[in-house]
Amino acid sequence: MKFLHTSDWHIGRYLHNQSLHNEQEAVLNQIIELALEHNVDALIVAGDIYDRSVPPATSVELLNKALNQILGLGIQVIMIAGNHDSHQRLGFGSNQMSNSGLHIIGPLTKTLCHIELKGKNSNAIFYTIPYAEPSRVRELFDCEVSTHEQAMNVLLKQIHDHDSKGLPKVVISHCFIDGAIDSESERPLSVGGADKISATLFEPFDYVALGHLHGPQYKGAEHVRYSGSPLKYSFSETNHNKSVTLVEFSCDSNKPEITLLPLTSPRDVRVIDGFLEDIIEQGKSDSNSEDYILVRLQDKHAILDAMGKLRAVYPNVLHLERAGLLANSEKTEIRRQHIKQNEMDMFSSFFTEMTGENLNTDQQALMGNLLEQLHKNKEN
Repeated sequence: MKFLHTSDWHIGRYLHNQSLHNEQEAVLNQIIELALEHNVDALIVAGDIYDRSVPPATSVELLNKALNQILGLGIQVIMIAGNHDSHQRLGFGSNQMSNSGLHIIGPLTKTLCHIELKGKNSNAIFYTIPYAEPSRVRELFDCEVSTHEQAMNVLLKQIHDHDSKGLPKVVISHCFIDGAIDSESERPLSVGGADKISATLFEPFDYVALGHLHGPQYKGAEHVRYSGSPLKYSFSETNHNKSVTLVEFSCDSNKPEITLLPLTSPRDVRVIDGFLEDIIEQGKSDSNSEDYILVRLQDKHAILDAMGKLRAVYPNVLHLERAGLLANSEKTEIRRQHIKQNEMDMFSSFFTEMTGENLNTDQQALMGNLLEQLHKNKEN
């Protein structure tokens, strides 16, 4: 059994109000070419297929085109809903589509879906766990869980108990492994740290195809792995080496062989730091001047139309920071850390500053529930 593990396609994504449709189309074509080149049996997408719950028509068309090409090559596809996806919309017609080799797992159900895929040399069983909040697990299984780890424990028990008849057990999930490296482009799954899940829960399985975090990495064991997103979706990902993960089980072993296959984008996402005059001079001979750029200017004096001058050589400068105007570098770092804070962190800091006290456990829980409800209302 040989398959490609991908995740976080985020079709329909924008970077600083710049549509990434063309870049997404190009990178999806690369994934299809890699699937054909390596003669894979299946393609996995571990959640966040779309960037928002109601994707634009162009995003739906792009996904439809990519899936038609993949299925036309005789490659089966398994995709699960992530926290950005509308589970019900994504799962529409999934029962009928499975007959054609397209397995879409939308809403979480009480009986976890397991799919036995037949490979050219061996078979494997794939267990699908779409993103689900603890409240959804409580409702379905009538159990007392309050954290994502407790909820995942309940879900994984079914996989532990299922007899795979010796075939490799591959778990597909969209979650946040404790200690893994995140980036600024990922939406928090929860507040107050309740979204973290220990990697040890997944280690007993033969391969775990994870989605949510955008940097390719593994945690706890090499087979508990994030494929990462196929494109850089924020300037915090400039140092990421984007790839898809090729996984192969031989017919006589349940230990997978894992290979990272690099992906490239027509336009890179970069940060350029320096003085205006130097950056303009560099841009005149930069062969990659069409990249998406964030510029951090070190000039300490006022500059008339700095963005216009930069775009004369780097037409896709998307954001400009005047770091040089802030004489105190410590204040700059404090500001950057403040920007990175999530809603709970910012409210906790505000509360402490106003009252001189930290939020207690009950107050954190109340605020956490309020923020989660606000996020749900925004999605709906």
